[in-house]
Amino acid sequence: MKIRTLEKSDMKRLADLYRQFWNEQSDVEKMEAQFDAIQRENSHLLLGAEQDGLLIGSVMGVICKELYGDCRPFLVIENMIVDDLGRRKGVGSALLSELEKRARERQCTQMILVTEIERQDACGFYESFGFQKNNKGYKKKL
Repeated sequence: MKIRTLEKSDMKRLADLYRQFWNEQSDVEKMEAQFDAIQRENSHLLLGAEQDGLLIGSVMGVICKELYGDCRPFLVIENMIVDDLGRRKGVGSALLSELEKRARERQCTQMILVTEIERQDACGFYESFGFQKNNKGYKKKL
């Protein structure tokens, strides 16, 4: 397995992974246009896990600027996805390890994520990776 930066050519397969998890169709053309915009901003870390030439997982880190203390940025993790057949095989850990490495290189002070509390497998995974469970997060869909 290889962890690498996502490429525009990954968008179709990424849409397949998202559909597998969220059961929603993604517009690949819009994804490609958004990918181009994200690349110009240099505010995202987009990583993919590849095995035998196939994208089997992905994670997005958004670097956020800070206004207090020494004003170092922090990272928000979103859209962590691993192919059903690749789960419990170290793909998620490899993605998060590389994301953390790159966040540190960008001087981020912390990584933040939100997941649904009923997803016990995901909660256990994030806790085993060192995320604190004594925080409370909220999300409001718009």
